[in-house]
Amino acid sequence: MRTLQDWLAHCEQLHPKTIELGLDRVRAVADRMKLRFACPVITVAGTNGKGSTCAMLEAILEQAGYRTGVYTSPHLVHFEERCRIHGEIVKSSELIAHFDRVEMARGEISLTYFEFTTLAILSLMAAANLDIAILEVGLGGRLDAVNIIDTDCAIITSIDLDHTELLGDNRESIGYEKAGIMRTGKPVIVSDPMPPQSVIDRATEIDAQLWRFGHDFNFSGDRQQWAWAGRGRRYSGLAYPSLRGANQLVNASGVLAALEALRQRIPVTAQAVRNGLAMVELPGRFQIVPGQPALVLDVSHNPHSVAALAANLDAMGYFPTTHAVFGAMADKDLGPMLARVAPLVDRWYFTDLPTPRAASAQALLSGWQALAGRRDVPASVHPSPKEALRAAIELADPADRIVVFGSFYTVGGVLQDGIPRLDARHLNA
Repeated sequence: MRTLQDWLAHCEQLHPKTIELGLDRVRAVADRMKLRFACPVITVAGTNGKGSTCAMLEAILEQAGYRTGVYTSPHLVHFEERCRIHGEIVKSSELIAHFDRVEMARGEISLTYFEFTTLAILSLMAAANLDIAILEVGLGGRLDAVNIIDTDCAIITSIDLDHTELLGDNRESIGYEKAGIMRTGKPVIVSDPMPPQSVIDRATEIDAQLWRFGHDFNFSGDRQQWAWAGRGRRYSGLAYPSLRGANQLVNASGVLAALEALRQRIPVTAQAVRNGLAMVELPGRFQIVPGQPALVLDVSHNPHSVAALAANLDAMGYFPTTHAVFGAMADKDLGPMLARVAPLVDRWYFTDLPTPRAASAQALLSGWQALAGRRDVPASVHPSPKEALRAAIELADPADRIVVFGSFYTVGGVLQDGIPRLDARHLNA
């Protein structure tokens, strides 16, 4: 295997299952690799808001002068996006030696794609002379491969129904899985305003240092600025984070609580907080692309995140017509997702996605039509997100709005060759 693509293809063939929760196999390989972090670690779990939380942590800590390492998943376009060192996406050539290291260590142990690639990225980060490591949990928490690393501060963002076939069909069971990233005596930041009791109970059970939104930290604000208050520290007159959406203040509040909990080890100035929040970037999170018609990109792919998307779209103001490009995995709770955003959509463009886990465009269309017998709103099917977006652009007037949402594959598909230009004449040139 000479290239990163060779290694990724190899990883896809190693295990009969795409997902197999459990830490025994991955921990055994990590032990053989002597995988250890010499710096503080922040681990982030939750149903939604993990990527935004990691990005804000990274931006603030970089502004404070720390050398950061970030692991997030999945990626939008290129696998290398999953790891950033000192604010820069790693190069594929930098990863290859660490894939080889995992292969040498695993021997007879079978690893899933996610487990293998996680070990490779953790190996790179452990060797990168970091001041702070930020790790996003892939799925759940307790049995996710990322959880082989002991955290110095856990953050649990929103908790809602997703991956119910693996994590349970209610918030209490899902909360229990997320709470598995907590460690005894270490701070855990719970930024969900109404967390499941299972999360609180687990923190009490293992004697973690619990910081709860609304109890130990909170925020307030008006249209111009916002303020944060926690244990012994306050920030006032903060500009809103550059990541759009009302839900980002909840994420930012959890970030500030984590930095406060770790201030003895990684002190951060108020100016670093202000600069970091003002400069943070994260593609695909209510990302508004300038131009006409307006283009919104959002990776909302479960009912909770789609509800936040709908609220954010509603706050954008009036558009004569809203066109929606949508593609999603077949195991998602598609009915509530479509129903929640339906009142805002005037024309649908359903798309196939390049993965066998995805629902077909025709299945999405059928699901939409079955929803209260909806056949009054125009809808079409397309072979790819790019083709769906092209069709939307051709039918949209300059004053309209196009929303691309659903799976990472959906948003990544329209970003494959960079930010799309919205003038249909340019696309056809």
